Amino acid sequence: MTSRDAAEVLSLSERQIKRLKAGVKKEGEVFVIHKNRGRKPKHTIPGKIRDQIVFLALSKYKGANYAHLAELLEEDEGITISQSSVSRVLKAKGIKSSRKHKPPKPHRSRERKPQEGLLLQMDASPYEWIPGIKCSLQRQTILKYGLPVSVYVDRHIIFKTPSNAKLTIYDEFEGKALAYTQFSRAMQELSVGIVYAYSPQAKGRIERLWGTLQDRLVLELRLFAIKSLKEANAFLPGFIQRFNARFAVVPREPQSAYRLLEEHINIDYILCRKEARKASQGSTFSFGGQTYQLSKNNQVVPIPNKAAITVLTSPRFGMRAEYKGGVYEVRKAVRPAKVIPKEDRAKRSIKPIKVKDDHPWKNSGVRPNFTYEESDRELVAAIYDPQGWE
Repeated sequence: MTSRDAAEVLSLSERQIKRLKAGVKKEGEVFVIHKNRGRKPKHTIPGKIRDQIVFLALSKYKGANYAHLAELLEEDEGITISQSSVSRVLKAKGIKSSRKHKPPKPHRSRERKPQEGLLLQMDASPYEWIPGIKCSLQRQTILKYGLPVSVYVDRHIIFKTPSNAKLTIYDEFEGKALAYTQFSRAMQELSVGIVYAYSPQAKGRIERLWGTLQDRLVLELRLFAIKSLKEANAFLPGFIQRFNARFAVVPREPQSAYRLLEEHINIDYILCRKEARKASQGSTFSFGGQTYQLSKNNQVVPIPNKAAITVLTSPRFGMRAEYKGGVYEVRKAVRPAKVIPKEDRAKRSIKPIKVKDDHPWKNSGVRPNFTYEESDRELVAAIYDPQGWE
């Protein structure tokens, strides 16, 4: 076989075939074996480090995805290793990533707004970030950055009422054209527009963000043994700084579009639940099966009958009420106990009456299914005729 024929069979160049022939003539058949065969590469991960990574992935950092685990190993354990190396080590032991990536579907992404604060993507999540505690973030965004021009949300009933939702009679009196959720009502009071997404793909950025946070934030809260909202709020700023340093995107225009919250606005009186009520006699109103009164400086605030009142409830301040633009504290109304005069007690005493044998009830053969008593004498006389049934 010529060198050209050998090169064609082995899919090599003629120059390579000639080099192999010369080497075999000089050193024998062992020349064709690669010189690194059986030798470990210089950059190979030591077996002790591999075992440590596997142990940490199954214990301390259980639930972390490959990328997050590589970061935690470098920050907390002093082990500098790439995400791909972490992936190879764990896959070799049959340990899969906590996040399963599905094949991407073709979809045109929404173009990013040029300024920060023009469009704030939001989502609702029932996820328990702290075991046993469900919470959400909104107040801190407004206080730190300001009010966005608009928010981008899906059509969940938290953000948008169903199409068949009806207005309350109070909304109709005020001339409202549609029913509000607590969220949409708060956004209207803050003059923040709402843009609704009509598909999950349209708001893919926030959906991916939620998935990333559910991987990273929950694990780090557990690592720092955080079990309360107070501890979580203290931990959050540092986490956000580290998170943004890795994932944040710089806007095309540096000027922010967030609007500062006006000083006279109490954000707690907007980010709360509001329910309409009507005042009753005695400057009282009912809420949750209880009767309340407005209070200011430990004095009852008089309000006319059928006056419109808005009840505000929030974990931050409990319960208060809004009346004519002012927000007041509330207290339970104390009603005096009913006392029956002695003469009325005697009149209301019940004495059974014996029915005579010649009474029409007995003659007609019809018996009432209740006890005829003294207090019912006038009522019975008005209903029944002595000769029989009316």
